Amino acid sequence: MNVMIHCLGSLEPAAALAQRLDKQRAGSAVVLQADLGAPGGSESLAEQARTISPNLALLVNNASRFYSTPLGSVDGETWKDLMGSNVRGAFFLSQSLAPALAGGAIVNIVDIYARQPLPGHAVYSMAKAALEMMTRSLAVELAPGVRVNGVSPGAILWPEAGASEAAQSDILSRVALGRCGEAQDIASAVAFLGLDAPYVTGQVLAVDGGRSLNI
Repeated sequence: MNVMIHCLGSLEPAAALAQRLDKQRAGSAVVLQADLGAPGGSESLAEQARTISPNLALLVNNASRFYSTPLGSVDGETWKDLMGSNVRGAFFLSQSLAPALAGGAIVNIVDIYARQPLPGHAVYSMAKAALEMMTRSLAVELAPGVRVNGVSPGAILWPEAGASEAAQSDILSRVALGRCGEAQDIASAVAFLGLDAPYVTGQVLAVDGGRSLNI
């Protein structure tokens, strides 16, 4: 597949990824930049994508921000930021690209905390819950032409800010498979739902090593 890689501020690593893909097959990757949390950002990205290719096979809504929001500290900007990056952008991008995706699929990256709230992260958990409902709703709205599914990661990568050894141990003790997953686990699930599951829509697959069994 040819790939369009979206980024906001991480232009350099996105470009490096595109170069690695191009080395495998020349002209197979391009980088697009847009702020999906801002008004008009999703529509701008959709227009860029349609300019490159009027027909698309797969949209992966992976953009997200993640940080704690202790009750009492949440303000309008925090709400707008987390809801905008996790839900608003995905919805308007899907809406804008739906005609170009006829016969294709959308895969949304949700989170196991969409169903069981993460303490101290109420707004993030609510945003991911909304994204899960969006997945099911769009599966109905866009059928039969576009399939819409989701993947809910568990413990795959530790946050960029890191996690203490005790925190890591606590999380892994509640993962049935006893270890962190890898990015490839998520990629494989996305590829399956997006490309190899023609009779699956409206589903959210937990890829969490069994973490959601013991939240």
